[in-house]
Amino acid sequence: MTNLEHSHRNNLLLLHFVILIFSFTAILGKLISIPADHIVWYRMLIAFFGIAAYMKLKKKSASISKKQLLQYLGVGVIIAAHWFTFFEAIKISNVSITLVSLSVTSLFVAILQPLFIKQKIVGYEVILGLLTIIGIAMIFNVENEFSGGIILGLLSALLAALFSLFNTRLVMKKDATLISFYEMLGGVLVFTLVFLFSGQFTVAFFTVPLMDIFWLLILGLVCTSFAYVVTVKVLKVLSPFTVSIAINLEPIYGILLALVIFKDSETMHANFYLGAGMILLAIVLNSILKRKFRKKINF
Repeated sequence: MTNLEHSHRNNLLLLHFVILIFSFTAILGKLISIPADHIVWYRMLIAFFGIAAYMKLKKKSASISKKQLLQYLGVGVIIAAHWFTFFEAIKISNVSITLVSLSVTSLFVAILQPLFIKQKIVGYEVILGLLTIIGIAMIFNVENEFSGGIILGLLSALLAALFSLFNTRLVMKKDATLISFYEMLGGVLVFTLVFLFSGQFTVAFFTVPLMDIFWLLILGLVCTSFAYVVTVKVLKVLSPFTVSIAINLEPIYGILLALVIFKDSETMHANFYLGAGMILLAIVLNSILKRKFRKKINF
């Protein structure tokens, strides 16, 4: 095995380890007892300090212009809203429902991308979008008691698509770690203002159960700061196509973990898994077709 092949294999294994970590985020959302908005505030605060420590270690400058600061903080607000709807969806439904709903993110990206880079809507993306809608409808039909969680999960997916598209533009001009540093700050600031004006900063707010503190540290340092830095490292070796296909496994990893950890509360109707399978099939086909058509254009 050559050094290049060895590096590719190691980074592929590292990527799947990171995806497993990302999928554990949903598990933590169910394990942590405090409200969803409190989880987001603590997560972003811990991640902010985690990334700050990494930047200090790597001697990275935090210097940016006022315009860039406003852009990064603004995207941070979108990320905060995405995480809030994500954790709230878990609180009112379960991990499986939320992860399947969130898996629609890449198709939302496909729909919104023409608005960002002024390209035509692709025919096969419309067909795959319809396949996704059928899958969601099947889940709604058999799991209608979780309709609130499905709606919040889809809203979370839409917000995830938005910040992904914004970040795609931003990383072309600045270091991804620096951008993430200010985005975490943006999320912390907006929720701090919300808590200040709503009078939520009380003794009870800061009286967090010991196990919640442990899980929050895992969420902020391992599932956010560490996972993010490793993802950036992996992207330097693996192709975007390889990464995008692997990321589609996140809901599968998450649902399997939830079934093992939470058992009966995560066991769904057979049609749920059929609908989820249709959604995941559409996402994988979207990635494969994108690569195929890109190769034709380049040729």
